[in-house]
Amino acid sequence: MSKGLEDVVAGTSAITFIDGARGRLVYRGYDISDLVDHSNYEEVAYLLWHERLPKPDEFKLFTKDLVSKRKIPAGVRSSLDSLSYDCDTMDALEMAIAALGIYDDPHLPLDEKAASIASKIGSMVAYIHRHKYQLPQLEPRSDLGFAADFLYMVTGEVPDRASEKLMDVLFVLHADHELNASTFTARVVASTLSDVYSSVTAAVAALKGPLHGGANERVVEMVQEIGSPDRAESYIHERLARKEKIMGFGHRIYKTNDPRAKILRAYAGEIVSSDEERKNLAILDRLAEVMIREKGIYPNMDFYTGFILHHLRIPTYLFTPIFAVGRTPGWLAHVMEQYADNRIIRPIAEYVGPKDAVYIPMELRSGNIVA
Repeated sequence: MSKGLEDVVAGTSAITFIDGARGRLVYRGYDISDLVDHSNYEEVAYLLWHERLPKPDEFKLFTKDLVSKRKIPAGVRSSLDSLSYDCDTMDALEMAIAALGIYDDPHLPLDEKAASIASKIGSMVAYIHRHKYQLPQLEPRSDLGFAADFLYMVTGEVPDRASEKLMDVLFVLHADHELNASTFTARVVASTLSDVYSSVTAAVAALKGPLHGGANERVVEMVQEIGSPDRAESYIHERLARKEKIMGFGHRIYKTNDPRAKILRAYAGEIVSSDEERKNLAILDRLAEVMIREKGIYPNMDFYTGFILHHLRIPTYLFTPIFAVGRTPGWLAHVMEQYADNRIIRPIAEYVGPKDAVYIPMELRSGNIVA
């Protein structure tokens, strides 16, 4: 038995390869650094679903189809409009995806359902955000790529090319990461032959948990608490002395640099544009230096994600929903793979409870009567 299924091989997959010893991440054979440099959300979705990169005409048709599906059905919009303004964003997203399964045509083929979810999830997150602040809702723009359209619907402004690229980089880096908790949850649900909407809803529910999503929010809070680079080392020592977790560090698979964190640090250095950002990045760098020196633990992707999202003027409470937007193509790829060679996922547990308890009739059990 391995607690938390650590190092347990739970199945085979041809989607993502992680080399934890060398700090390497590969989608369908392509190194993540090459995809970050040359690809985008739409092309990575095609790669994950179709097992190869698209030809130019295929990519044109694929992106045209995704654009045509961005608009949220009226029934889903009505459901979101009925929510309280202070509802949890991930709860709202779960509801929206489940509702989409009601309003989409149930006879659509699987690839069309996948495209509907992947194209609309960014629109859903933006809609939930604007509902929360009672801002006018914006319609998706067909002249913008997925990342640019998402930023437009959240902020109300068309982003410049640099901001669009940053958002695309985050989506590509989040797109898949093998059998993490949310992806495994999606595959478990799919293995019962439940529908794809239920599988993705379940994945969002798993991501909502603070041990999976949300670490990037707490890294931002940590940096704000530290306040100055010269306080970073004492902060680490104080937390380690109390055996407290330092957010944004370590990964169950990577034993060296998380390649996603390495990429994001490079982008962070390029986008610094204010004294406040320079200070915050210096705090992050000092924290990383101390943790590597003291514990041999490296930053993970969450460590720099919040810094970049803040630069893009994204509110902190949207960090985990944006994680969901980026991870959706991967969730869907795993659901498709599960359906293609399915057997219901049903592990066993090592029983550690009693085995020979003797049943005593209720009237003979001692104890006080509670009214």
